Amino acid sequence: MQITDKKIEEYCISKSNIPGTDCLKIEDYTRANVHGAGMLIGKMEASFIGFLLRSIKAKRVLELGTFTGYSALTMAENMPEGSEIITVDVNQETVNLAKDFWGKSAHGHKIKSILGPGLEVIPTLTGKFDFVFIDADKRNYIDYLKLTVPMLSEHGMIVIDNVLWGGQVLPGSESTGSDLRDRNTEFIRAVNDYIAGNPDLYGTLMPIRDGMFLVQKKTH
Repeated sequence: MQITDKKIEEYCISKSNIPGTDCLKIEDYTRANVHGAGMLIGKMEASFIGFLLRSIKAKRVLELGTFTGYSALTMAENMPEGSEIITVDVNQETVNLAKDFWGKSAHGHKIKSILGPGLEVIPTLTGKFDFVFIDADKRNYIDYLKLTVPMLSEHGMIVIDNVLWGGQVLPGSESTGSDLRDRNTEFIRAVNDYIAGNPDLYGTLMPIRDGMFLVQKKTH
């Protein structure tokens, strides 16, 4: 299911600030050469995340799911000098590719890569984060959320990607024919329900590309 009309999305992109040339090089290379290129966030998502980072003046970010480094570099472009992005992934091959691209960018020095499972890495991290971007294995979405909410700074937020899952989260949606995708549908439904039913969280689910859930701790 196409969540947003393609022509509408293209128009929005044409009027928005989108990632810079170094990021677009990662996107082009990934789409042409890397298996699973569909895991890349889109230009509209990247622009939206950049806007959020600038709005809250984020200086410290945690990303779960590095892939080829496009989203991390997008965030780095929208953060001031002295900022830090910690990005976590288990795939050595794609992380190495990401590092190669970051090394050619004026913003790459803001990014620190940690190789390992998110559930093992997160408890080793210290300090608060202004922004957390969750775009990793769906089966652990709830656990990632529970672990990172206490790590948010006063005005920090969490953004979770792929929460509409091609429309499969809608009640009565038919099986995709893929056991893995169907299981992931249930994991995503579960995290959406968890956020919506948690009185300590303020969440807004945005129908941008494949869905983005914005989450903050309630303060009042």
